[in-house]
Amino acid sequence: MAPFIVPHAWRLYAADVPISPLGLATLLATAPLSPATTTATVPTSMPTTTSMPTTTAAPVTDPFPERAGRLGGTSCPETPLIAGGIPRGREYLQHAVKCLDQAWGAYFGTAGLRFGKPGARFFEESRGSVCGVPLESVDALYCHRDRTLVFTLTGRWIENRTDLYPLKIAAHEYAHHLQALTGVHRAFAAAHRAAPQRRAAELKRRFELQADCLAGVFMGSVRASQARSASDWTTLYDAVRAAGDDGTERVSHGKGANRVSWFRRGATTLSPAACDTWSAPPAKVS
Repeated sequence: MAPFIVPHAWRLYAADVPISPLGLATLLATAPLSPATTTATVPTSMPTTTSMPTTTAAPVTDPFPERAGRLGGTSCPETPLIAGGIPRGREYLQHAVKCLDQAWGAYFGTAGLRFGKPGARFFEESRGSVCGVPLESVDALYCHRDRTLVFTLTGRWIENRTDLYPLKIAAHEYAHHLQALTGVHRAFAAAHRAAPQRRAAELKRRFELQADCLAGVFMGSVRASQARSASDWTTLYDAVRAAGDDGTERVSHGKGANRVSWFRRGATTLSPAACDTWSAPPAKVS
């Protein structure tokens, strides 16, 4: 069985049933998987909120504890995406990943959680596949098998851009690494594999929207160090909205309005604990 990966763009199906953090933690307790891969056997049925045990397994019960507070402000001035007419996407993303390592490493230390940096790979051409995913079908992805961020250096997501969207993509894929470190991905993968189509797609949207929120937390925390205006942020919100599932066959990442809502929630609260998409009402994760 192929490893479970999280590409930036993924096609799934629609559903509308919420799951509580307690239910997610129960799934982690009942379906232990290796932290580096998700190819182990998963339960054939999924616990419901009406039949949960009174105790659950850490860390999913509180993956981003409120006691850890906000993500601390990190200085992360952007490097140019183009310099002297030459694309500098690799350098831009390498710098972004270093900022993400610094910010989230400090937060995990405050929270008392074990932290490890992800690997990072960059591809000049969208040929071949990585982690079982054709590069031509994605902009970026996080490979859980290797705990590695993968970025293509071509395409509209990064070429000839002057906005903050490439940084948002990097922060979103990095958020999947955080979900792996905290056990959220492990529980999600178990539930996703066991669920029928509609339920699986709803779980996938909650997973992706949490990553949007965590990306917002990071970007809000570094905003003061960047030479960006309110107009730049409005442009970013528009780009996030345009990346929604609206008007496409894909129903895996959420409608544009919901993607913006969760991203903005993270950027304004700066609190990872505020990114609890798992207990949100269905309308907030459609």
